[in-house]
Amino acid sequence: MPEKLGYTGLLSDRVFAVAPMIDWTDRHCRFFHRQLSRRALLYTEMVVADAILHGDRQRLLSFDPVEHPVALQIGGSDPDKLAGAAEIGAAFGYDEINLNVGCPSDRVQSGTFGACLMRDPGLVGRCLSAMRAAVDVPVTVKCRIGVDDQDPEPALDAVADAAIEAGVSAIWVHARKAWLKGLSPKENRDIPPLDYDRVRRLKARLPDVFIGLNGGLGSIEAAARECGDLDGVMLGRAAYQTPGQLTEVDARFYGVANASVDYAHVIETMAAYAERHMAAGGRLGHVTRHMVGLFAGLGGARRWRQRLSDAAARAGAGPEVLQEAFAEIRPALQDRAAA
Repeated sequence: MPEKLGYTGLLSDRVFAVAPMIDWTDRHCRFFHRQLSRRALLYTEMVVADAILHGDRQRLLSFDPVEHPVALQIGGSDPDKLAGAAEIGAAFGYDEINLNVGCPSDRVQSGTFGACLMRDPGLVGRCLSAMRAAVDVPVTVKCRIGVDDQDPEPALDAVADAAIEAGVSAIWVHARKAWLKGLSPKENRDIPPLDYDRVRRLKARLPDVFIGLNGGLGSIEAAARECGDLDGVMLGRAAYQTPGQLTEVDARFYGVANASVDYAHVIETMAAYAERHMAAGGRLGHVTRHMVGLFAGLGGARRWRQRLSDAAARAGAGPEVLQEAFAEIRPALQDRAAA
């Protein structure tokens, strides 16, 4: 099992994380990503505190032990509710509880949480303090550099200072503003300009605080390059859409010998996992939809994607679909190994 995460201020080793992404980083995605990296920190989708308190907790929070280290991201703005949700999450075994102060969706705006909290550092501090008092695992925050017309210099500093006062173990910063008026959530991931230097200035001001960078990082190579003097990097869409590059994480960020990945074993593991999921009433597509980008850039990747997508949707499809699709890519893998 991978080592559990332990934030200790300024870490000697940088942390690599796969970002929380709504509709993407569910338990099936995380199980798959864990087959590619034993050390990456994996995040859940954002789960709203009210849902944890009043919803189906097993459905929302259950995960496979192999996913460790895994962090639960919670959305909300009521300190008492967040504390209760954090306590439940910690009891489920999550290694970290993270507060979302960055999501710009209409849903979070109507609930006045997510990126809206950038406007109220005092409330951020109260939320994090309540969460910190409720659990023994690390509590962290993921935020933007500002929202709308805010000046990112005082806006980010104010949220960071409130988080530190509350006793957080890490501050992850998506290095863009969020425009709550005029841009969709999708546009907010691309249109506001990136400002990595603002995150570096935060780190320079707070040298003993864990500061991690997120936003616009398109590859493991870019993540390693931009990490610089920061303590961690978080990859989002690039990790999901081209997950094969996660095989580089353990060597680049954790100094683990870069052994070649046995993709046949990965496919066997995922087929067995899919079989268990289907036996419990799930669908094959719940698992395979996260895997279509695995061989991006390799000859035969298009056939892999087509076979996996088309066959997984047919009536009566079972885990054998993974082996059928893998047969399409195996010759290219053998050629690459022989080169």
